[in-house]
Amino acid sequence: MTTRIVWLRRDLRLADNPALHRAAQSAERLLVLYIHAPDEDAPWTAGAASQWWLHHSLQALSRQLDDAGSQLVVRRGDSLDVIRQCLQATGANSVYWNRLYTPMARTRDRNIKDALRADGVEVRSFNAALLNEPWTVETKSGGPYRVFTPFWKSIREQVGAVPPCPTPALPPAPEIDTGSIDSLQLHPRLNWADGFGAHWTPGSAGAEQRLQRFLQHALDDYDEGRNRPDLDATSGLSPHLHFGEIGPRQVVAAVDAASSDDGRTRSAQQADKFLSEIAWREFAHHLLFHYPETLDQPLNPRFRGFEWAGRDTDLNAWQQGQTGIPIVDAGMRQLWQTGWMHNRVRMIVGSLLTKNLRHHWQTGARWFWDTLVDADLANNTLGWQWIAGCGADAAPYFRIFNPVSQGEKFDPKGHYVRRFVPELSKLPDRHIHAPWTAPDHLLRRAGVRIGKDYPQPIVDLKSSRQAALAAYDKIKG
Repeated sequence: MTTRIVWLRRDLRLADNPALHRAAQSAERLLVLYIHAPDEDAPWTAGAASQWWLHHSLQALSRQLDDAGSQLVVRRGDSLDVIRQCLQATGANSVYWNRLYTPMARTRDRNIKDALRADGVEVRSFNAALLNEPWTVETKSGGPYRVFTPFWKSIREQVGAVPPCPTPALPPAPEIDTGSIDSLQLHPRLNWADGFGAHWTPGSAGAEQRLQRFLQHALDDYDEGRNRPDLDATSGLSPHLHFGEIGPRQVVAAVDAASSDDGRTRSAQQADKFLSEIAWREFAHHLLFHYPETLDQPLNPRFRGFEWAGRDTDLNAWQQGQTGIPIVDAGMRQLWQTGWMHNRVRMIVGSLLTKNLRHHWQTGARWFWDTLVDADLANNTLGWQWIAGCGADAAPYFRIFNPVSQGEKFDPKGHYVRRFVPELSKLPDRHIHAPWTAPDHLLRRAGVRIGKDYPQPIVDLKSSRQAALAAYDKIKG
């Protein structure tokens, strides 16, 4: 009997899964395999929040496979050793997988492909994670892009050109011990993640629900709504995309269908803005593929000599949402409570850490890596280098977010701050983003004692901005 193995990684879905689709077409028996091999991702082994998500995503996928007449086999160990064991146990003669693009995964996959082919095993890999693989997009001079706008223009016409592939009918699985998802020990040791389930539904069904809610309720106002953390106006698809519970081709197809129904011109315009965010994800993978050194080094070499001057006490206050700057604290507490943070607020908290507090961008990247359910190596690297001013398409060095004015503009009624910083909930709107400026009688009425019920700001925004600009000035030439 023709037995094939499909090795799943961050493609935890049945629909639009090219490796699964192609393997199922010609196999009489199909082993669907997930291998937990955290050491192979070192030094960027998945953080605790990501592991929480992975545990529940694997459970959802296992149920889905059971319903389809198949099963999920899980193992822990060296990927090549496990695959060879499964090949021997089942008599399979081929292994299919969907490609990953981080430096560690590329090296690992290349070595496994060479070893298996030397064993006489057929190996085939496919693209499931991106609209355009990184080596297929080039500038006119034949090099990689370093600026997003021309990158987006170069791929815009091809977006949607490749439709999602259908969900396959799955042949039966060979007889083999399936293993236990619980044995992978993915649950975080701290119980802080216990509340994540109130906010998220990992798995393909949860991804589809998120997508449909967004299309029905938020797409029409996306360009403005995406900047408002006080509104439920973003897709929330980032963790689902990272784990491959839904693919970008599926998202594009659904957005195109929703924006073309009944000639909805406004939706079409908003859809283009949303699709540019999908393209930003593509851009992140494009950059990491071509510049793998950016995991450790700034893309702009001038920043290798930048004077980072962060203090541990400031970092601890930032991590705990105790900076005394309400929208920053709201964002950091949202992250801790839900495993996610609104993108506008990510920029605000990142600017404060890297510019006002002058902590190295990698310090923030590491904290996000451990606490975000959507922690993605390409996105995380691009985002932190962008806000620090040292990466591709970076914000100008002199662009330092003022968290007070950002809060007033994008959380005008203070709903976001009141949700996550409830000790300030009784302050009037005009003081919610800068409580230290409120008159004493209003603070008393709101039950707020600055320095006791809520901290004094850990940094003076004006003087720290000037100090950051002076530090940047030393390297800009």
